Amino acid sequence: MTVLIADPDVVALPVVDSGEPLIDLAEAGLACQAAPGSPGRRVRAGVAARLLAAEAALPAGIHLLVVEGARSAADQTRIVEGYQRDLRAAFPRSAEDEIQRLSTRYVAPTAYAPHVAGAAVDLALTDARGRRLWMGTEVDATPEESEGACAFAAPGISAEARAHRDLMAAALSGAGLVNYPTEWWHWSYGDRYWALMTGARQAHYGPVGVAS
Repeated sequence: MTVLIADPDVVALPVVDSGEPLIDLAEAGLACQAAPGSPGRRVRAGVAARLLAAEAALPAGIHLLVVEGARSAADQTRIVEGYQRDLRAAFPRSAEDEIQRLSTRYVAPTAYAPHVAGAAVDLALTDARGRRLWMGTEVDATPEESEGACAFAAPGISAEARAHRDLMAAALSGAGLVNYPTEWWHWSYGDRYWALMTGARQAHYGPVGVAS
């Protein structure tokens, strides 16, 4: 059974923030889609170091592309509220607690969202010319619009997409990051979800104040 990010075992883990700074991913040497100066271009230093290790582990001519790193609390809240509105429209008979649960397959509550802590990245792979490799869905495809194909282990995706997902996963997990299994593109280090998945007693990163 998939452990979701709002699971009580995740939320209960303490956070002892290491105080690591946010650093610019592009300046660190990683391809990043986010605009210069935006929160999405930055992550905690420990996350960046592990992404660089994962990049080095990929075959020649294959590269990581960071679509988004850190996210402001305001932006996170807007995403949560927008997706929950969509779910209420799609499932009008569902109780509110079920809407809340369903929403966490795709976006974390703001108070403990890994992106708000600078602990998470949304990623894709590119070839040597910077063209994205096909991963089975677009980054940020919802479970509804992708018919579940956004999940890392989703059945029915092409052999090409499966190979690309597995390649990215080998590099990232080898560098110490963990995947959120309902989103093939979401990987994190140092947050509560990472702590539960790795058996750590506490998370290293809590929310950081970044402007939208």
